[in-house]
Amino acid sequence: MRDIQISRVPMRMRKQKKVYPKDTHDKGLISGTIILLISKGKSSHILRFNEELFFIYLLPPIIFNAGFQVKKKQFFHNFLTIMSFGVIGVFISSSIITAGSWWLFPKFNFNGLTVRDYLGIGAIFSSTDTVCTLQVLHQDETPLLYSLVFGEGVVNDATSVVLFNAVQKIDVDRFNGWSAFHVFLDFLYLFSTSTALGVSAGLLTSYILRGLYFGRHSSVREVSLMLLMAYLSYMLAELFSLSGILTVFFAGILMSHYAWHNVTDSSRITTRHAFEAMSFIAETFIFLYVGMDALDIEKWKMSKQSLAGSVWTSMGIYGTVLLLIAIGRAAFVFPLSAFSNFLNRHATRAPSITFKHQIVIWWAGLMRGAVSIALAFKQFTYSGVTVDPVHAVMVTTTVIVVLFSTLVFGFLTKPLINYLLPHNDNTRRNIDREPTISKETLPLLSFDESASTNLLRAKDSLSMLFQRPVYTIHSYWRRFDDTYMRPIFGGPARSEPRNEDSG
Repeated sequence: MRDIQISRVPMRMRKQKKVYPKDTHDKGLISGTIILLISKGKSSHILRFNEELFFIYLLPPIIFNAGFQVKKKQFFHNFLTIMSFGVIGVFISSSIITAGSWWLFPKFNFNGLTVRDYLGIGAIFSSTDTVCTLQVLHQDETPLLYSLVFGEGVVNDATSVVLFNAVQKIDVDRFNGWSAFHVFLDFLYLFSTSTALGVSAGLLTSYILRGLYFGRHSSVREVSLMLLMAYLSYMLAELFSLSGILTVFFAGILMSHYAWHNVTDSSRITTRHAFEAMSFIAETFIFLYVGMDALDIEKWKMSKQSLAGSVWTSMGIYGTVLLLIAIGRAAFVFPLSAFSNFLNRHATRAPSITFKHQIVIWWAGLMRGAVSIALAFKQFTYSGVTVDPVHAVMVTTTVIVVLFSTLVFGFLTKPLINYLLPHNDNTRRNIDREPTISKETLPLLSFDESASTNLLRAKDSLSMLFQRPVYTIHSYWRRFDDTYMRPIFGGPARSEPRNEDSG
């Protein structure tokens, strides 16, 4: 009887629609306005934004919940596309924003930024915020599009932070082609080691809950263990100068895939609601900070001094950044989408990214959020205080871009999606349907077969791998997962049907 209950609970729970804070920016602006009125125009905030507080306490629950709630089946089916958008796309966008701002800012008589500042600007404005788009998209109606937008948003944030930290280590006096290559190598090292640490933390937690029976039948201990292990992995990553975002994201994925099946029914329900509530509270606090800083009188006065009081110069800086963001995103969304469709050209039922969907993906990434704010404060302030007028301009520019892109672009997101992707769109059946993979997929090699048979099998498997790489890899992973991983780390029994979003 207990096995039947376990198989039903996930299906009911995982169909719940994810809720995002819809008006947190407005609440922040309202809070800042109220405080500004009470203080008679002297101050708009009672709390000053601290990037260390953001990265240590507010960001981890948001990223962990994103990994824990992600639909793994769609995420890993589109893994190569998501990673190309989230990794290669950040490098392309960052390069365009850096080069464009370096060339255009002096034309508005805005000078004083260093090479490291321009490189930091590229990373700062390459971080996306897709919350508004995800409010409109639905996992059940457009699973492919939702998976691409959601997955790219999380990987994009992590990549932007990793790239930003790598940029800070550059010796700007000796910057050359080798320095750029060294940045790329540092990025690969940080990305791979951070991911490995997150996977290890998730597997260790799953093994403890399954093999050692730690806290079994105690929801408090089970949930606490998952939270503490996730946060421990994040802090270890930060301690070793790795990417805590990537680490805690993959820890969330692994815990959802294995550890979640090793706890009691009450713990399963508690984790879903508790992790999402923690993420919601953290996001609300972040945008309250942003709203308060948007009305910071001191920063605006310093910005006015640096821009010589010219409104047109200010508008030129803001418009330039928004234009570079749009160009930088278009420079990788459309080419990488075409490349993804090229890889799936031999798969007759493989989902393709149509031009309409490429427009939605491009639009979704135009919005900037809390990560951009935090990186800007880390680059241009000291403990939240700005002493340089030029740096004050970049902080206020970041705030304006975040608020404008979220409010204006976010307001137009739903009409755009309704126009491009109406509910009766017949193309939805073609783009979101999963391809059928043969259940007879066999290992590349078998010690029980002859050498000639192994060669023929390897030839057929490699041929299918080249024709349908993503889905063939996913099929092999499913078989490996069922045979070796789940018996050790947990998961539904073979007789129990897989959940709709399981990997």
